[in-house]
Order: sequence, then structure tokens, then C-alpha cells
Amino acid sequence: MRGWLLLVLALSAAPSWAAYAYAQFGDIKYPPEFTHFDYVNPQAPKGGEIRMVPPIVSTNFDKFNPFTLKGTPPAGLTQLVFESLLIGNDEEPTTAYGLLAEDVEVAPDKLSATFRIRPEARFNDGTPVLAADVVHSFETLTGKLAAPQFKTIYAEVKGVKALGERSVRFDFTRSNAELPLVVGGMAVFSRAWGGGKPFDQINTDLPIASGPYRPSSARLGRDITYVRDPKYWGAALAVRRGQFNFDRVTFKLYLDETARFEGLKAGEFDFMREFISRNWARQYYGKAFDTGELRKQAFENRNPGDFQGYILNLRNPKFQDIRVRQALGLTMDFEWLNRQMFYGLYKRAVGYFPNSDFHAEGLPGAEELALLEPLRKQLRPEVFGPAPVPPSTDPPSSLRENLRKARALLGEAGWTYRDGALRNAKGEAMTIEYLNAQPSGNRLVLPMQAAMRKLGIELTIRNVDASLYQQRMDVFDFELGSLRKPGTAAPGGELFDYFGSKAAETSGSANLWGIRDPAVDALLQKVVEATTRPQLAAAMRSLDRVLSHGYYSIPQWTSNSFLVGYRPGPFVLPKVLPPYYDVGAWAVSTWWASPSNK
Repeated sequence: MRGWLLLVLALSAAPSWAAYAYAQFGDIKYPPEFTHFDYVNPQAPKGGEIRMVPPIVSTNFDKFNPFTLKGTPPAGLTQLVFESLLIGNDEEPTTAYGLLAEDVEVAPDKLSATFRIRPEARFNDGTPVLAADVVHSFETLTGKLAAPQFKTIYAEVKGVKALGERSVRFDFTRSNAELPLVVGGMAVFSRAWGGGKPFDQINTDLPIASGPYRPSSARLGRDITYVRDPKYWGAALAVRRGQFNFDRVTFKLYLDETARFEGLKAGEFDFMREFISRNWARQYYGKAFDTGELRKQAFENRNPGDFQGYILNLRNPKFQDIRVRQALGLTMDFEWLNRQMFYGLYKRAVGYFPNSDFHAEGLPGAEELALLEPLRKQLRPEVFGPAPVPPSTDPPSSLRENLRKARALLGEAGWTYRDGALRNAKGEAMTIEYLNAQPSGNRLVLPMQAAMRKLGIELTIRNVDASLYQQRMDVFDFELGSLRKPGTAAPGGELFDYFGSKAAETSGSANLWGIRDPAVDALLQKVVEATTRPQLAAAMRSLDRVLSHGYYSIPQWTSNSFLVGYRPGPFVLPKVLPPYYDVGAWAVSTWWASPSNK
């Protein structure tokens, strides 16, 4: 969970209420008396509006509760409306400062963390944030009516107890420095939200939370506007000063990407992140860009790269043989795609944690071997060799040669070409359905479809709307899908939701592959148990190595820049660009309105 971390405490038996911040690995930038983060303007005026579109195409929203499985919440809800005990920043990936909590104490044995809530903390209905609300939030999120993945996220939290009106303690099942980070980043909401309804029936009730904004109305539908709370309790806090400056934040929804871009040109909204290189190269020009009314800009960052890939559902018997998965990976010709369709803007995604010190390369080092050797009996011998790299078609390689290798692997797995199709011993033809929510991306799948057809595999593309796509992915009702996992400089317990065996059986989890591997589970434990940055990096590289050797995905592409089209006139941007950030969240939280946008 990038951005949410622990606090610094002296390891003494006596209680000490003085920990305003914690660095997981000992590096706190800001002193207790700091007034604001360096990348914000503490004098930024309040007012105006920013209008955006979500980073993914979504056709509507049907609930105001982002913590249940069924339905679609509106964009921006979690960032703008809900808060937590601790909050991170865009400079220090493993440091957090108090938000709802003014300080915290971690027990010497690290088996508990006690938070003291600020007396001024208020929900948007004016009631105080109390320990009982924190207890209620935790018990609700881990209950049977919330989305099941929260049970995975908080699996090692034994329980929570209110020690007083504003003091709350979380107890842990084992000593783990990341667990206070996990509970410190938990969303807190009022016990009064929903008026006593079962949690999964709280849909149209506006959240009673403590964030700087609230929805402007209780109408469900397509577009949503959040209005800044003029009585927001935390505006003067150092961790909030100079942030959330707009009076209104609007997210507009469009039925497809073409309509969305036309909306940008027509002035219907102000900010859009572009994910399609063809659009970036061929659409972001014309009079509006020539006059400066619109601007295209690549915002660089030092974020660990996102993982992006086609994912194979291992719950399907046809994908359980690793040779089949490896063969399917040989059908993608990334180099051709990058030349012909991406205008050379991207590079191939390699591994699950690209562009970071968590990425495995070459042979495992001594630190990795120390973690892998105890698992040798559970691992394939290849794991101890070079880390896999995606196949290339650059000379002397070629797609034709890659398909020959794929045919050989499929033959070893019992799939041979006969009667016009690739068939197994039972005579069943290999067919694969690709579930797709972005029809504009079909053109990227077609070359792979043609390559599979040469092997006798029939790949069909099933286009569905975003809501149906999410519903089917939540219950793992797909064969081949697509996933973008955001990179993080502070990986931890959230990885259990992506790769842990328990999550493979949990509806709504991010383990879409269905990975159930005790070696992976053991390495995930090493990740969350790391007490130094080198230990964390070694555990992550070992995990990356094992996952990559599983050939669970067909890696796609990645970039080190955010491609953004926006309307510069109404806005003033901070002078300092933080190193680790999400561009949409950064714009909403740190930009401010120009005099013309009032």
C-alpha cells in the first residue's frame, strides 16, 4: 500500500506519545514542526473547479459505497471523501505522518499499535471521529458484507479495541513492521453511515466520512461533482496545507474513448490521461493545441513501472500446463507493435515490478539465493538460472522462429495440430476467449490472434462494457483478460491480494490468475517481514523471479511518463514535481485555480 506507513518509536517499555511520523526503514524527511510538504504551495488560493475523466472507461456508477463487491462507485470517492489514521506523501515511499491520528505507539514486540485520534477530527456531519468509529470501520471491512479482499488485506490483524474515547489499539498475530502501516492506511467512516442498514445495502446513502470533499448530490448516474467542505477539519494540518484547493472536482463519464477525446477538445472537461500511443501521436494536434488552449505534456516520474499484461486464468484446465502458457507468450510480437502502432513510445514490460530495484535480472544474487534455497524442492530448477525475459522478434529472432518454439512446447504438453485445429488427446480444439472492455484495443490483439491461428488456436475477442467486464473479473469468469497493476515504491501486504493462494479463492481479489503456490506465499511473507530496504529488495526480486518463471502472463508494455492532455489556462501548477506520484491524484490535490477559474 503505497504511501501509508508507520511511526518512529523508541523501543522502550514505557508508553511515549510523541511519534508524529514513522519511517519503515528509518528515513524521515520532515521534522515535527514542519508546516507543509515541499512539493505543494502552502499559499495556494482556494476556489475554482477542475473537471476530469477517470483513467479507465466507465459508463456509470450505481453506489456511493466503495467497499462492497457488487456495483460501481464513482471515480475519486476514496481519495476525496475518506481518510485514514496515517497518510504518506509523494516523496517518501516508506514514511507516513499522522492524519486522523496525532500520534501512535508501536509496542516493543511489534505485536500491537495504538493510535491516538486528534480531538479536532470531524466527520462531514460535524460529529467527532472516535475510537469506536475506527473499531466499527475495521470490523465492517473484515465482515461478511464487505468486499472479500479486505479479509486478505487485514488477515494478520488479530483484532482492534477502543482503549478510550480517542485511543484505539490494533493487535497483530505476529511481529511484522508493515502491519501498523496496513491499519494506519485503513479508511475510517462513521458508525452512523447507513442508519443501521446492512453494509451491502448502503448504496445511495452519502458517506459520513472525514475527507475534504463530499458529493454534491445523492444522484447516481454518469457524472459526479465533489464539493469542498468549507468546514473541513484538517485544512490547517501540515499534511494537508496547500492541498485540495479546488471548490469543485468533477469526473465526467463517456461511453467510449472517441467521445471522451472529443469532449476534451470541446471544453467539456479539463484533464485527461492518455493511455493509447496512437491517440497521443495522431490526435493531440490542431487549432486548440496550436493556440495553447489545450496542451499535451509527458509528465516524467520515478515511479516503479506498472505491470501490464494479458493474464491467463489458471482455473481453466487448458492453462495449467506451464508449457502451454509459455507457448502462448511466444505469439506476441511486441517489437512490431511498438514500431507500427506505438510510435516507439513504449518499452516491453519485463517482470512484475519493472523499472525498480525489485526487478529480477540475470542470475540470482547471494541475497536472493538465501531466500530461494530453502524453497528449492518447491521450485522449478529454472528459477535458479537467469531471470526470464519476454521473447523478441528483433533479428536474429523472428516471429516465425518463436512460433516454431511454441509449436514444440505445445506438442510436449499433448497438443497437436490435426483436423484443422490444435487438439489435445481427447480431440478437443484449443479455443481461447479474450474478455475486453476497451474495443479500441482490439487492434493490438489482432496480430496475436493471427499468430495463434497459425498454431491452430482460435482466439476470439469478446467485447463487453466496463460494468459487465468488472462483474465477470470479480468472479473469475474469463479465460484471457488484461491487467494493469500500478507500480509502488513501498510494496507490502497488498501483494497477498495479487499473488497469495488465499486470494485465488476470494471473489473480488486481484489474484485474477488464480496463483496458488506455497513458494510464492513464503516469499510474500519475506516481503512483509523485511526490516531494511535491502531485505525488501531481495525478497521482491526473489518473488519477481518465481512469478516470471511461472509464465502466468503475456507481458505488454510500460512507460516512465504520464501522457496528459489538459487545459492550462484555468490552472496553476506547483513548481516542484514530486518523484513518486499518480498524475491524476497529484493534479486534484496540488494544482490550484488561476484567476480566470473563479
